Amino acid sequence: MSRWHRVHLGVTYAFLYLPILVLMVLSFNKAGLPTAWSGFSVEWYGKLFANPKIQQAAFNSMVVALVSTLISTALGTALALGVERSRPSAVREALMFAPMIIPDIVLAIALLSFYTLLRFSLGLHSIIMAHVVFNIAFVTAVVRARLKGFDWSLTEVSRDLGAGAFATFRHITFPLILPSVIAAALLAFTLSVDEFIIAYFTAGAGPSSTTLPMQIYAMIRFGVTPEINAMATIVMAVAFIALFTAQRLNKGHVPGM
Repeated sequence: MSRWHRVHLGVTYAFLYLPILVLMVLSFNKAGLPTAWSGFSVEWYGKLFANPKIQQAAFNSMVVALVSTLISTALGTALALGVERSRPSAVREALMFAPMIIPDIVLAIALLSFYTLLRFSLGLHSIIMAHVVFNIAFVTAVVRARLKGFDWSLTEVSRDLGAGAFATFRHITFPLILPSVIAAALLAFTLSVDEFIIAYFTAGAGPSSTTLPMQIYAMIRFGVTPEINAMATIVMAVAFIALFTAQRLNKGHVPGM
């Protein structure tokens, strides 16, 4: 890599991550003002964890993220396996990855209109269903990337030796694609925890269906405080850890492939 490329890469990373670093540093600021440093303190993290609204929003976000991740991972993995064994279709590919391309606000309005048409009540369950729709495409993309190098002759040998379809999937296919499935689940979990627009449009009224990003938005309208910086730092830390783990798993070597 040339010196110019290293400089360009450094400037790009600084542009992307310097604001995040500043936010994280200010979350440990002792001062009540978010931009005036007066000493190191973890006071705001203590206040954050003692806030009942934050606790409720964090619980709601975990419920939505965990349930939607489980459902979208199962459906997305099944979709990836089915698509890889079928004849290529440009129309099917476009429809399958449309939720990744469509702007979030358009998808949110469409889901809200669909719920209204069906007279479907709004709450955590409606957010979960909306996040499943949003996450399936990402799960499918991650699992399909691993299936591109999958040796399908292993499953054929298993069937020839008398194993059924379920036994072949359980003992051959699933163990081989498990790292990519876990990576896809971590990605789906991260996207669900961070997602705001779709949750905002498909949530019900009241704190019982308020997620953490929605609570951050409600608090930030009155100004940025160190408490909000602390909350954002925790959310970003969880997201970075999950994405880093997903990347490591998806790049890992799978025996037999």
